Amino acid sequence: MARTDVQRWVRQLRSPRETDILGKAIGQSLVGGEILALIGELGVGKTSLVRGIAGGAGVPQDSVISPTFTLIQEYHGRVFLVHVDLYRIEGEKEIVGIGLQDYFNGQASVAIEWADRAFTLLPPDHLSIHLNYSGRRSRVASLQATGPQSADLLIKVIRHADS
Repeated sequence: MARTDVQRWVRQLRSPRETDILGKAIGQSLVGGEILALIGELGVGKTSLVRGIAGGAGVPQDSVISPTFTLIQEYHGRVFLVHVDLYRIEGEKEIVGIGLQDYFNGQASVAIEWADRAFTLLPPDHLSIHLNYSGRRSRVASLQATGPQSADLLIKVIRHADS
């Protein structure tokens, strides 16, 4: 499958376990330098997805906590994973103040919850992950590549998720 063949992929998540499986597929696909922009309503499963991502990246999943109050958590596994939560952020000036852009250095894989609050500050090439409710326990995950690096990542994610 050529990189240009896949720019968007939608997956039904029928349980928290399926959210974890998708997260692990994403984490297994990371090599460092990727930006993951997570978007969705409160309680839709963004942090649960990041726990799966961490597990796939070689970080113990039980060590992953929501960084709502600390804003940024760093985890060292197979890749350097940075987990950011912008829920409590008031505006872009505050985002610049926490040093988010310092992590866009090509080394860290950065998972950003509430990334829609920082879209103008994100690198143009990132993987956008929208989570939406589709029932009481089910969700729909829509992954959108915005450039060549995220398109390559998306292809790897699909391969891991389907294996």
